[in-house]
Amino acid sequence: MTRGRPAFAVLVAAAVVAAGCTVGPSYVRPEVMAPPAYKELEGSGWKVAQPSDAALRGAWWEAFGDPQLNELAAQVSVSNQKLMVAEAQFRQARALVLVARSQYFPTATIGVGYSRSRPSATLATTGGTSRGGSPSASNDFILPIDVSWEADIWGRIRRNVEANRASAQASAGDLEATRLLFQSELAQDYFQLRTLDAQRQLLDAAAAAYLTSLQLTHNRYAGGVASAADVAQAETQLKATQAQAIDVGVQRAQLEHAIAVLIGRPPATFSIAAAPLATGPPAIPVGVPSELLERRPDIAAAERRVAAANAQIGVAVAAFFPTVTLSASAGFQSGSIAKWLIWPSRFWSVGPSITQTVFDGGLRSAQTAQARAVYDGSVATYREAVLGAFQDVEDNLAALRILEEEARVQDEAVKAAERSLALITNQYRAGTVSYLNVVVAQTAALTNQQAAVGIAGRQLTASVLLIKALGGSWSTGKLPTDREVTRE
Repeated sequence: MTRGRPAFAVLVAAAVVAAGCTVGPSYVRPEVMAPPAYKELEGSGWKVAQPSDAALRGAWWEAFGDPQLNELAAQVSVSNQKLMVAEAQFRQARALVLVARSQYFPTATIGVGYSRSRPSATLATTGGTSRGGSPSASNDFILPIDVSWEADIWGRIRRNVEANRASAQASAGDLEATRLLFQSELAQDYFQLRTLDAQRQLLDAAAAAYLTSLQLTHNRYAGGVASAADVAQAETQLKATQAQAIDVGVQRAQLEHAIAVLIGRPPATFSIAAAPLATGPPAIPVGVPSELLERRPDIAAAERRVAAANAQIGVAVAAFFPTVTLSASAGFQSGSIAKWLIWPSRFWSVGPSITQTVFDGGLRSAQTAQARAVYDGSVATYREAVLGAFQDVEDNLAALRILEEEARVQDEAVKAAERSLALITNQYRAGTVSYLNVVVAQTAALTNQQAAVGIAGRQLTASVLLIKALGGSWSTGKLPTDREVTRE
């Protein structure tokens, strides 16, 4: 036994030294093409904002200055059930890192067993026999401790840990992307609801004005100045406007229910008091396109999946190399329970084993090809995510720029329509025009007022979507490190 010890020690030392070798490609972040500036900001003479800060900080929705929105958005991270699903998936991914990392260490098992056996009389050639000449039964008491350890010579285990760490970081990015999605959905629903409240306020005010016009027309009809057709037109316009005001309640109720679900509450127990729009689009720091790669959690998740796929190539390549396993076994074994745990009943064995697959029908080659194809696909997905992010920003920059100009022109149209309505109303009272002219002017004024409110709501929605496209207040610095995803 003394001779075997040096050889065994040399083998162990060789395994430890060789453990520094890691097969497979080293990870390099894929290159993407980022333009120097956003197209929708170049040469337009319009800027979203020029704040001193290069990015949003903290709770991004606070930039809108709406206390109720602040309260609702904060509840998404606490009570949204779909977000809890994403958080559970992140914890699962972290647990898989610990599963992969456990292969760094030996596996030790301990057990206890008892068996009583009698060999076949036709096979037994040694051992005791019973009185009839057949082999006698015997007892076997055993208390073994087995230890085995795979030497990570080619880096298979390290690559597997690396892949799982990157996957856990990707899951963390997914969690933050999901959080941003639901927070932005809540903000959009909230501003759409407030837009409907403003529309309802306009319709109620118009209905009140139409009621006054109807009473005036009734009085003129009673005095023989107006016709019955004028009265019918005034009544028709009043009822139609009241019906529109009632119809607004359908979409408002649906938005209120959607907000309730986003904050994890039953719609029956949640309501938002009606109030018109009280805020405008905030100043949004856009930055430069290259910064977008550091601000979007979905892009960070896609990039981490590329790293995970790259590590899996190393796992597949390592299968072409031999597997070195060190194993040891010790314990107590005896045929008598009285002598089971005494020192002479001890046993032990220790030794290495090397296994190499010599034929697998092309399995390892196919698995390596599959891993490389997965990597290529993840690179394409990452680049597509980057392109999609640039598109999101450009779309909403364009929307805000165009809506700002449209809002300015629409405000002028509202003022012109209101002046026209005032003039025609005075002419009608003087008897110089028919009531049909009043109806046309009232309809034009209300339509333009509603369009102005709708544009204001679209501006707020576009602002939310731009903030979402920019990644909110997130950055890659908030992505968990390798050490953080490995902790219990």
